[in-house]
Amino acid sequence: MPEASGTTGIRLCVFDAYGTLFDVAAAARAAATEPSAEDWAARWPALSAHWRRKQLEYTWLRAVAGAHVDFWQVTQDALDWAMEAEGLESPALRKRLLDLYHELAAFTEVPEVLPQLKAQGLQLAILSNGAPVMLDAAARSAGIAGLLDAILSVEDVGVFKPHRAVYEMVGARFGTRPAEVVFVSSNGWDACAAAAFGFQTIWVNREGAPMDRLHGRPAHILDDLTALPGLLAAG
Repeated sequence: MPEASGTTGIRLCVFDAYGTLFDVAAAARAAATEPSAEDWAARWPALSAHWRRKQLEYTWLRAVAGAHVDFWQVTQDALDWAMEAEGLESPALRKRLLDLYHELAAFTEVPEVLPQLKAQGLQLAILSNGAPVMLDAAARSAGIAGLLDAILSVEDVGVFKPHRAVYEMVGARFGTRPAEVVFVSSNGWDACAAAAFGFQTIWVNREGAPMDRLHGRPAHILDDLTALPGLLAAG
């Protein structure tokens, strides 16, 4: 569903990680299937939603406040809030959820889509709020590490998205102009901010959410990544 024309002149496809390539609900979903989860298993969707919402909120608030910590700390803080909100007091469950977060599953289409993009001659990268150790672990666990030309973490600039300094990392690493980059994110606010920066941006709207009213708009909207290779091949 295009919002504007064009993915021409593209040299590089850059992905957000969490929610775009990696399923952020996978940790709570997996933990809820384990024998020890009987007393809370039915509440895993609420726990996961709280965890993700607070994770994002804390990145924005810390960026505005100039109070940066790495994304692993943010992830732990968000989980602590989510567990308290759901009335869960279990150090063992906390540890299990955090362990699983290092092994998040990729969305089902990802292992097929990335090789297609490489076959089209594109370089591939991740640009994420995630800490390097988190991103490396997730990429290895999902079996996509060998397909990536770079994994870029905001830790190199010390501020979270959507700060402009994060998007500038792409050109600094690859020598590209913004217009030569397709940026793909499942976060509407991220897709909008990246579009305002100058990337040719694709919003993977997995949840069917409304468009954010921000300072940029993505060029295209997809339900998932399946159609991405065809879209980029069509130019």
